Amino acid sequence: MRSRAREAGIWFGEQPTGPRNSITDISGVKVGHCTIIKGSGRLDPGNGPVRTGVTAILPHDGNLFERPVKASYFDYNGCGGLGGALQIREFGLIDTPIALTNTMSMGTATTAVVKYMLKQNPTSGVTDDTIIPIVSECDDSWLNDSRGLHVREEHVNEAIENASSDVEEGCVGGGTGMSAYDYKGGIGTSSRTVTTPAGKYTVGTLVMSNHGEWQELRIDGVPVGSLLGAPDVQRPEKGSIVMVVGTDAPLDARQLGRIARRAVLGLAVTGSASHNGSGDIVISFSTANLHDRNKGNGLLVDHLLRDGEIDSLFRAAIDSTTESIVNSLFKAETMEGRDGHVVNALPIDRTIELMKEHGRLIR
Repeated sequence: MRSRAREAGIWFGEQPTGPRNSITDISGVKVGHCTIIKGSGRLDPGNGPVRTGVTAILPHDGNLFERPVKASYFDYNGCGGLGGALQIREFGLIDTPIALTNTMSMGTATTAVVKYMLKQNPTSGVTDDTIIPIVSECDDSWLNDSRGLHVREEHVNEAIENASSDVEEGCVGGGTGMSAYDYKGGIGTSSRTVTTPAGKYTVGTLVMSNHGEWQELRIDGVPVGSLLGAPDVQRPEKGSIVMVVGTDAPLDARQLGRIARRAVLGLAVTGSASHNGSGDIVISFSTANLHDRNKGNGLLVDHLLRDGEIDSLFRAAIDSTTESIVNSLFKAETMEGRDGHVVNALPIDRTIELMKEHGRLIR
């Protein structure tokens, strides 16, 4: 069993983590995966090999359509897809689960999330608003038969229905076929707790990492990528990353946009140059100040954190994003995909030696 970065003695920043060191340290947030691995050998489009899946993030465990969450997003480099982005920009809300999958399965994931929400909301599209799902992607075609469209609606449903507070990392769900810094990447998560004059809050991040070149990788300031040297195999395309940052702090959409922009600083800390073909996308949300969609007297009253008290949340977004990315590398295992393409796992033992040589281990 491969360790997480913190278990190996690598810490990021001074703020404490939540009890799980996960986005699910935010009360009500749940994450589920469906992993699809089938076949081996030469690519036979439509038949495999298959190395893909779906990850679902539920911002709370109630009816999201009836009680949407405040939200924002930031596309630092826009070579990627984010379904539902215009609604987030216009209304500052998310009212569906967030689904992460491979690029060419966005349509299937969208349909599946719509059907899932319609079952919960029989008036949607009749006397109430329609459903606009939040779906994002990275390209896993170096390992996966992406032309085969192997993600089905039932896989998306499985990810949603499996959602819990325990989050698997590495080669799971939407991260199954992903690579980062020319090593095996995928899903990673982390959290921070912060104390402000208004109260104690949690910031948590989940990433689907599929970006970067080996020589860029830095861990806590150590140029691990260049010190390890070139991996045996390097994929030609440098991919993308999706970062989902949640909090229970009372923030509005404008403030959540500021949080989303800070997550990119956490990406930069790991060495990313945000390549031309990289879709570097951040989705942010707050579980505070929930309102029933169709109730009330027409007025909404929110208590918001003052901008002057938000700096600790900025730091939390940066550090939890950095640690999430490194966790995605630490937890992922070597994988062989289509046409014999192999992406090796980050060599943890040698990485720990390098961190120790540079005085960066806590223990």
